[in-house]
Amino acid sequence: MHRRTLLQSALAGVFGSQIPLSALKAQETPGEAFSFQTVIDRARNLSREPFASPAITLTEPFADLKYDQFRAIRFRDEERLFTAGQGFQMDLMPPGFYYRDKIDVNLVSGGMTRPLPFSTDFFHFHPRYFDYPDGRAPEGLATDHGFSGIRFRHPINRPGVWDEAMVFQGASYFRAVARDTLYGLSARGLAIGTAGPEPEEFPVFTDFWVEEPEPGARSMRLYALLDSASVAGAYAFTATPGVQTVMDIESVLFPRTDIATAGIAPLTSMYFFGPERRKDVDDFRDAVHDSDGLRIVNGGGERIWRPLRNPGTVEVSAFTDDNPASFGLIQRNRDFHHYEDAEAHYEQRPSAWVEPSEPWGRGAVMLFELPTANEFADNIVAFWRPEEPLLAGSERRFDYRLVWGQTPDEELPLARVISTRGGVSILDEAERIFVVDFDLGMINFTTVAPRIRTTAGELGGTSIVPLPGGNIARVGFHLKTGDAPGGELRLTLTSDEEPASEVWLYRWTA
Repeated sequence: MHRRTLLQSALAGVFGSQIPLSALKAQETPGEAFSFQTVIDRARNLSREPFASPAITLTEPFADLKYDQFRAIRFRDEERLFTAGQGFQMDLMPPGFYYRDKIDVNLVSGGMTRPLPFSTDFFHFHPRYFDYPDGRAPEGLATDHGFSGIRFRHPINRPGVWDEAMVFQGASYFRAVARDTLYGLSARGLAIGTAGPEPEEFPVFTDFWVEEPEPGARSMRLYALLDSASVAGAYAFTATPGVQTVMDIESVLFPRTDIATAGIAPLTSMYFFGPERRKDVDDFRDAVHDSDGLRIVNGGGERIWRPLRNPGTVEVSAFTDDNPASFGLIQRNRDFHHYEDAEAHYEQRPSAWVEPSEPWGRGAVMLFELPTANEFADNIVAFWRPEEPLLAGSERRFDYRLVWGQTPDEELPLARVISTRGGVSILDEAERIFVVDFDLGMINFTTVAPRIRTTAGELGGTSIVPLPGGNIARVGFHLKTGDAPGGELRLTLTSDEEPASEVWLYRWTA
């Protein structure tokens, strides 16, 4: 039997999809019983063994690909999984370019799992870049390879239109979109040693198990096995795309070694420049970023807004906390004219925020800001770092909800920061001017007053004025930096001596 015919018949018979289960049925080995505990047990056993890298030596047609060649390999529409009326469809991603880890994909139905065999027949190779006139690679190539990831489609924006909703590809990276948003920032399963003195470790999702969705399903369930030199882990994802795309994530980690630099629920984004500082930027646009702030709701209920920056050197901020309620990287400005980019449409990039499902104890929300000279490098990382290291031989569980969307719902009637601007004073080059705009919502402007503190330098010239176009208050102030290399600014609005805004925190450097 032709390998492609075998694959199609196998898949059709088991899951009832157009790519069907007969392929799996045709295999001699029966399916195996499966649950999340299966992945947990496998991760626990794996952590007791030496780490084996999933990286392989790629061969034709996936070896030595340039970016355009890799992009010219497309998953065939007729091979798409779950096309018999289920609420999701799935594509498989080819190896090549940066993606050199062998990833195994398994399909789950009725509590039973079967592996999905890898084949070049799943892919179309554009004849412009490959010497395959019909777009098919010759049989027998790359039979020992695996996929590089999986993509899920769901009608988020319009009925009957199968939009890309989620992609899991590369190390433990994954991305998602919500209604009326485009791909932007990414999430990871786990970060280790990010922006530290030692090389960063990138754990890999080496195996996926995907449950066959029900007809018209609104949620997708999948599982992943994570592995690296320091840790093995089991992950379960329940994803529900929509106006907000909600992922309920369960993770169980089994460290091989003591890990003091673990990053739980890491988010990675890009901030090139904005109106806060444009030094040495020659660009027709007014701002370029996937996210413009870190938003934290700490364990005490305080709401914090930390504008992002493109610093001159690597900068690390730690927001210590006990049982955080939420943190995330937010794209708050949704006005096209803030960016003026008709191609990238940064105003449509999603925000993402993390809500722990249970108390995480003491630790810190960590923010790493790295310098970048362009918009193509992700230079922003945020995650939770537990106060206690992850100890070798232990079992640690971190469950959380990860929400992708435009902006988080605000539960309290507090004014929100909507813009941060800065520049050198025209009267004194040793003095900087800061301007922070707040959307007051239902708060009366005449009742609010600013409170500003700095850990270094000297403050002066504080003012607050209303702006046209809504209930907007602008707070301006001067900062004489003196000989200090840098410091931290804290600004809040009060009304009748009570907090009336979220807390604006900003790190300045001379």
